[in-house]
Amino acid sequence: MRESSEFSSGLRSGIVPALSAAPFGMLFGAVSVTQGQSVFETALMSLTIFAGASQLVGVELFGQRVAPWLIIASIVAVNFRHVLYSAALTPVIAHFSLPKKLIAFFLMTDPQFAEALKRHEEEERVTFSWYLGAGLVLYVLWNIMTLIGATLGGFIKNPEALGLDILLPIYFLSLVMGFRKRPNYLPIVAASALGSILAYATVGSPWHVSIGALAGILLAALLPPGKTKEAAQ
Repeated sequence: MRESSEFSSGLRSGIVPALSAAPFGMLFGAVSVTQGQSVFETALMSLTIFAGASQLVGVELFGQRVAPWLIIASIVAVNFRHVLYSAALTPVIAHFSLPKKLIAFFLMTDPQFAEALKRHEEEERVTFSWYLGAGLVLYVLWNIMTLIGATLGGFIKNPEALGLDILLPIYFLSLVMGFRKRPNYLPIVAASALGSILAYATVGSPWHVSIGALAGILLAALLPPGKTKEAAQ
């Protein structure tokens, strides 16, 4: 009964982030088909990789016929933040068995990480049932929207012209805003943004994603720990 309740709680925790990410899933499906992938290839990519932004980077590069190593390096650059996520999440799920940890890391996305960390900071135990419930909502809806986008993608010749490409930055901005009450939020966000802008101007995309993240992490490590607003009240 307890496991069922935790799973249901996870489903409820995951529904809002899943709905927020859903348009981006459809965008990926549409862009993928536009770049020459079939509906099957697009759906298979979402089912097996399930990596959001790096999927979009991958299909964009597939269409440009660049060297395979550059595609792999670009995807690693975009997904490097998941190494940092894993390091932060490991203590939270230390009580998971190895198979459960493997499932947890496969399902780990930006919103999944944010929701798990939020639950942990609220001093609620992150159980596997809760984690699985939240992750499955995101996984299932993401793949449904990918399939819809891929099916309708042939009717959308230029997603950027419709402004659909703005969905990704809006989505990530909402995740960043979710941490606004944490200590040292503003200087860390400013350092990350500045590092990303400088990297974009000098090194280029997609390396600015990882370099911006590293800039923020470096400053966070240097700054003294502070109290959350809730703790200070």
